Amino acid sequence: MADEQDYTPPKVWKWDKESGGKFANINRPIAGPTHDKTLEIGKHPFQLYSLATPNGQKVTIMLEELLAAGHTEAEYDAWLIDIGEGDQFGSGFVEINPNSKIPALMDHSVSPPQRLFESGSILLYLAEKFDAFLPKDASARTEALSWLFWQMGSAPYLGGGFGHFYSYAPVKIEYAIDRFSMEAKRQLDVLNRRLADNEYLAGDEYSIADMAVWPWYGGVVTGNVYDAEEFLQTHEYEHVLRWAKQIAKREAVQRGRRVNRTWGEEDQQLRERHSASDLD
Repeated sequence: MADEQDYTPPKVWKWDKESGGKFANINRPIAGPTHDKTLEIGKHPFQLYSLATPNGQKVTIMLEELLAAGHTEAEYDAWLIDIGEGDQFGSGFVEINPNSKIPALMDHSVSPPQRLFESGSILLYLAEKFDAFLPKDASARTEALSWLFWQMGSAPYLGGGFGHFYSYAPVKIEYAIDRFSMEAKRQLDVLNRRLADNEYLAGDEYSIADMAVWPWYGGVVTGNVYDAEEFLQTHEYEHVLRWAKQIAKREAVQRGRRVNRTWGEEDQQLRERHSASDLD
């Protein structure tokens, strides 16, 4: 690979070689399926197709929180989508999510079944369907939605930016790491300032905003994502750490983050989930 200092972009970019790095084998500049694969369907109203990345954890945490709150209609089957193997490009998955990203969800409690993709959309759909984890007060509801969509817009800089160049890129590029480290720390400071005076992101009430933000930013400050807590000096964000540890103690969060997990300690892994007892 040529030194990045010597690279001059051509007039027209062409896909004529792999980009390198951890995900080079699945990166491509076109959409659509690469192979035929029908998705399995279980017995529960909700069928989730996902992986326990931070984006995937958002939805499993929400479903487990709904069940813990007594919403039995939120029972679900969770099927593993191995993005390293390209499962997200199977024809069945692409029918649910044309963008080929996890998580994807089918709601079979309605006719015809409703497809859902994009984690923020799924969280909002479930919150409205079950009238849960979204404040009733108009101001607090708006605050929750603002932080939900803040996460949607900000996390790509944390993951695709900082995480990629710090952890996954085939070469360490100082400019890219500096650029996205600065942005990651700025975002953590945004959260720290909000949480200095608020127990949760929407205020006093735990909501889908916390479920969306916690897997990414809670993971970063506690070292569970990118193993970069020393590099980013995340101990400086004391209010984010307080919030992250507080949410991590919730039983539904602990259950949700295990679903579709295939790495780490064996007792924290669960490739598929088809019953509450699978997590017991």
